[in-house]
Amino acid sequence: MELAIMIEGQNGLNWPRWKKLVTAVEELGFAGLYRSDHFTNARPPDKDSLELWISLTWLADHTRRIRFGPLVTPFSFRHPALTARMAAALDDLSGGRLTLGVGAGWQEREHELFGFELLPPRERFERFEEGVIVLKQLLAGTQPVTFYGRYYRLEGGAGAACTATRCGLAHFDWRQR
Repeated sequence: MELAIMIEGQNGLNWPRWKKLVTAVEELGFAGLYRSDHFTNARPPDKDSLELWISLTWLADHTRRIRFGPLVTPFSFRHPALTARMAAALDDLSGGRLTLGVGAGWQEREHELFGFELLPPRERFERFEEGVIVLKQLLAGTQPVTFYGRYYRLEGGAGAACTATRCGLAHFDWRQR
Protein backbone atom coordinates (compact mmCIF):
# COMPACT_ATOMS: atom_id res chain seq x y z
CA MET A 1 0.00 0.00 0.00
CA GLU A 2 1.16 3.50 -0.79
CA LEU A 3 0.23 6.60 1.18
CA ALA A 4 -0.33 10.01 -0.45
CA ILE A 5 -1.36 13.43 0.84
CA MET A 6 -4.33 15.51 -0.37
CA ILE A 7 -4.87 19.13 0.65
CA GLU A 8 -7.50 21.79 0.10
CA GLY A 9 -5.59 24.57 -1.61
CA GLN A 10 -8.22 27.24 -0.99
CA ASN A 11 -7.89 27.18 2.80
CA GLY A 12 -4.83 29.32 3.33
CA LEU A 13 -2.32 27.87 0.87
CA ASN A 14 0.41 30.29 -0.22
CA TRP A 15 3.85 29.88 -1.80
CA PRO A 16 5.88 29.45 1.41
CA ARG A 17 3.46 26.80 2.70
CA TRP A 18 3.29 25.02 -0.67
CA LYS A 19 7.05 24.84 -1.09
CA LYS A 20 7.51 23.50 2.45
CA LEU A 21 4.74 20.93 1.98
CA VAL A 22 6.06 19.71 -1.39
CA THR A 23 9.56 19.32 -0.01
CA ALA A 24 8.31 17.42 3.04
CA VAL A 25 6.12 15.04 0.99
CA GLU A 26 9.05 14.25 -1.31
CA GLU A 27 11.59 13.82 1.51
CA LEU A 28 9.32 11.80 3.83
CA GLY A 29 8.64 9.17 1.18
CA PHE A 30 4.95 9.71 0.51
CA ALA A 31 3.76 8.36 -2.84
CA GLY A 32 2.08 11.56 -3.96
CA LEU A 33 0.62 14.98 -3.28
CA TYR A 34 -2.78 15.98 -4.59
CA ARG A 35 -4.86 19.09 -4.16
CA SER A 36 -8.23 20.56 -4.92
CA ASP A 37 -8.88 23.19 -7.58
CA HIS A 38 -10.75 26.10 -6.02
CA PHE A 39 -10.43 29.85 -6.45
CA THR A 40 -11.59 30.57 -2.91
CA ASN A 41 -12.93 28.89 0.20
CA ALA A 42 -16.61 28.01 0.55
CA ARG A 43 -17.43 30.58 3.26
CA PRO A 44 -16.03 34.03 4.09
CA PRO A 45 -13.67 35.35 5.09
CA ASP A 46 -11.48 34.68 2.07
CA LYS A 47 -8.20 32.91 2.72
CA ASP A 48 -5.07 32.50 0.61
CA SER A 49 -5.73 30.24 -2.37
CA LEU A 50 -2.78 29.32 -4.54
CA GLU A 51 -3.71 28.68 -8.18
CA LEU A 52 -3.74 24.93 -8.80
CA TRP A 53 -2.03 24.49 -12.17
CA ILE A 54 0.73 27.01 -11.45
CA SER A 55 1.48 25.32 -8.12
CA LEU A 56 1.56 21.87 -9.76
CA THR A 57 4.00 23.17 -12.36
CA TRP A 58 6.34 24.27 -9.56
CA LEU A 59 5.96 20.84 -7.94
CA ALA A 60 6.73 19.03 -11.21
CA ASP A 61 9.93 21.00 -11.67
CA HIS A 62 11.12 20.73 -8.04
CA THR A 63 10.51 17.04 -7.32
CA ARG A 64 11.73 13.86 -8.94
CA ARG A 65 9.67 11.05 -7.46
CA ILE A 66 6.19 11.84 -6.16
CA ARG A 67 3.02 11.54 -8.21
CA PHE A 68 0.71 14.54 -8.11
CA GLY A 69 -2.37 16.12 -9.59
CA PRO A 70 -5.69 17.81 -9.10
CA LEU A 71 -8.40 16.06 -7.12
CA VAL A 72 -10.32 17.41 -8.93
CA THR A 73 -10.21 20.14 -11.57
CA PRO A 74 -13.79 21.00 -12.61
CA PHE A 75 -15.19 21.49 -16.08
CA SER A 76 -17.45 24.18 -14.61
CA PHE A 77 -14.53 26.63 -14.85
CA ARG A 78 -11.84 24.70 -16.76
CA HIS A 79 -12.59 24.04 -20.42
CA PRO A 80 -11.59 20.47 -21.36
CA ALA A 81 -9.37 21.68 -24.23
CA LEU A 82 -7.39 23.91 -21.87
CA THR A 83 -7.29 21.15 -19.25
CA ALA A 84 -5.97 18.66 -21.83
CA ARG A 85 -3.20 21.01 -22.95
CA MET A 86 -2.15 21.86 -19.39
CA ALA A 87 -2.25 18.21 -18.30
CA ALA A 88 -0.24 16.95 -21.27
CA ALA A 89 2.41 19.64 -20.81
CA LEU A 90 2.64 19.05 -17.07
CA ASP A 91 2.79 15.28 -17.46
CA ASP A 92 5.63 15.73 -19.95
CA LEU A 93 7.50 18.18 -17.68
CA SER A 94 7.26 15.76 -14.75
CA GLY A 95 8.33 12.67 -16.66
CA GLY A 96 4.88 11.09 -16.47
CA ARG A 97 3.94 11.62 -12.81
CA LEU A 98 0.65 13.50 -13.25
CA THR A 99 -2.63 11.90 -12.18
CA LEU A 100 -5.48 13.90 -13.67
CA GLY A 101 -8.70 14.04 -11.68
CA VAL A 102 -11.65 15.88 -13.23
CA GLY A 103 -15.06 16.76 -11.87
CA ALA A 104 -18.30 18.60 -12.48
CA GLY A 105 -17.85 21.44 -9.96
CA TRP A 106 -19.79 22.04 -6.79
CA GLN A 107 -18.81 25.12 -4.79
CA GLU A 108 -21.51 27.72 -5.39
CA ARG A 109 -19.66 30.66 -3.85
CA GLU A 110 -16.65 30.60 -6.18
CA HIS A 111 -18.88 30.21 -9.23
CA GLU A 112 -20.94 33.23 -8.18
CA LEU A 113 -17.91 35.35 -7.25
CA PHE A 114 -16.04 34.71 -10.49
CA GLY A 115 -18.95 34.51 -12.93
CA PHE A 116 -18.85 30.81 -13.80
CA GLU A 117 -22.11 29.01 -14.52
CA LEU A 118 -22.43 26.06 -12.14
CA LEU A 119 -25.69 24.75 -13.68
CA PRO A 120 -28.34 22.59 -12.00
CA PRO A 121 -27.09 19.06 -11.13
CA ARG A 122 -28.46 17.23 -14.18
CA GLU A 123 -27.04 19.72 -16.68
CA ARG A 124 -23.83 19.98 -14.69
CA PHE A 125 -23.26 16.23 -15.06
CA GLU A 126 -24.21 16.29 -18.73
CA ARG A 127 -21.54 18.97 -19.21
CA PHE A 128 -19.14 16.80 -17.21
CA GLU A 129 -19.80 13.83 -19.47
CA GLU A 130 -19.15 15.92 -22.58
CA GLY A 131 -16.00 17.29 -20.99
CA VAL A 132 -14.66 13.80 -20.33
CA ILE A 133 -15.34 12.78 -23.94
CA VAL A 134 -13.53 15.86 -25.29
CA LEU A 135 -10.65 15.48 -22.84
CA LYS A 136 -10.09 11.81 -23.69
CA GLN A 137 -10.12 12.53 -27.43
CA LEU A 138 -7.66 15.40 -27.05
CA LEU A 139 -5.32 13.41 -24.79
CA ALA A 140 -5.29 10.56 -27.29
CA GLY A 141 -3.62 13.07 -29.61
CA THR A 142 -3.89 10.85 -32.67
CA GLN A 143 -5.89 13.22 -34.84
CA PRO A 144 -7.64 16.61 -34.78
CA VAL A 145 -10.80 16.60 -32.68
CA THR A 146 -14.15 17.75 -33.97
CA PHE A 147 -16.95 17.62 -31.43
CA TYR A 148 -20.40 19.17 -31.43
CA GLY A 149 -22.06 18.96 -28.05
CA ARG A 150 -24.47 21.03 -26.05
CA TYR A 151 -21.69 22.51 -23.90
CA TYR A 152 -18.51 22.14 -25.96
CA ARG A 153 -17.70 22.61 -29.63
CA LEU A 154 -14.37 21.84 -31.27
CA GLU A 155 -13.65 22.28 -34.97
CA GLY A 156 -10.56 20.20 -35.66
CA GLY A 157 -8.77 21.07 -32.43
CA ALA A 158 -5.28 19.60 -32.27
CA GLY A 159 -4.76 16.86 -29.77
CA ALA A 160 -2.53 17.27 -26.73
CA ALA A 161 -1.08 13.79 -26.39
CA CYS A 162 0.91 13.05 -23.28
CA THR A 163 4.42 12.22 -24.42
CA ALA A 164 6.01 10.99 -21.20
CA THR A 165 3.45 8.29 -20.42
CA ARG A 166 0.21 6.87 -21.69
CA CYS A 167 -2.49 9.13 -20.34
CA GLY A 168 -5.79 7.61 -19.49
CA LEU A 169 -9.11 8.49 -17.96
CA ALA A 170 -11.72 6.01 -16.89
CA HIS A 171 -15.11 6.99 -18.24
CA PHE A 172 -17.87 6.97 -15.66
CA ASP A 173 -21.40 7.10 -17.02
CA TRP A 174 -23.31 8.81 -14.20
CA ARG A 175 -26.66 7.86 -15.75
CA GLN A 176 -25.98 4.17 -15.09
CA ARG A 177 -25.85 4.67 -11.30
